[in-house]
Amino acid sequence: MASSRYPGKPLAQLLGLELVLHIYERCKLCRSLDNIVIATCDAEIRAVAEAHGADVIMTADTHIGCVDRTEEAVSLLNFDLADDDLILMVQGDEVLITPEMIENVISTYKQTKAPVVNLASRLKAKKDYEDTDIVKVAAAPDGKAMFFSRSPIPSTARMADQQQRLLQQTGIIGFAKNFLHIFGELKRTPLEEIECIDMLRVLENHYTIQIVITDELTIGVDTFADHQRAEKALRVDPVTMVYLNYQN
Repeated sequence: MASSRYPGKPLAQLLGLELVLHIYERCKLCRSLDNIVIATCDAEIRAVAEAHGADVIMTADTHIGCVDRTEEAVSLLNFDLADDDLILMVQGDEVLITPEMIENVISTYKQTKAPVVNLASRLKAKKDYEDTDIVKVAAAPDGKAMFFSRSPIPSTARMADQQQRLLQQTGIIGFAKNFLHIFGELKRTPLEEIECIDMLRVLENHYTIQIVITDELTIGVDTFADHQRAEKALRVDPVTMVYLNYQN
């Protein structure tokens, strides 16, 4: 609720439904998820989510990154999880998440057993590539993440096919349960603090992040302008029509 760029955004309404509940409803459409829980430190979010019928876990309000909040939430929940069970973290502003995106993360985890699997989408607009609010990721040919940055990476100066290599990190990340605990024990790292990107803590400690690429549009709602863009996209999105009644 205390977002500096868009205060109160989790409860901002799009097509009459709160942002965080759009993400909740879209995750519910994925049949491969055993449990869906909203983790928050805000009583206002808890009240709205529980009134909607969602399960909620309250976490500390001191977390700088969303992964630390996720680690605490999992530690507080009484789920009987194996060390290699997958924990899927979906940030509460990834408003265009689809069941297919989730399934791609799950299947990639099963194939690679990488400790972290992060969904990325293609960057097509120059303004997004240069926007420091958008986290870019550079990946090796085998899909392993090399670096994350708010600066434009990689350079487009000598790139023949720019669109295929320009990737935006999304807040849709899968973790092996045992690694999520390891992450919580790791100290914040220099590049993580410089870039304000918690996945750099993983790379700086020499763990693997497997990148999964989607060609679908993703929008992380960080500003009111993002809100307006997202509402327009939701209105014509077929997934929205599955869980929400509205006039197109």
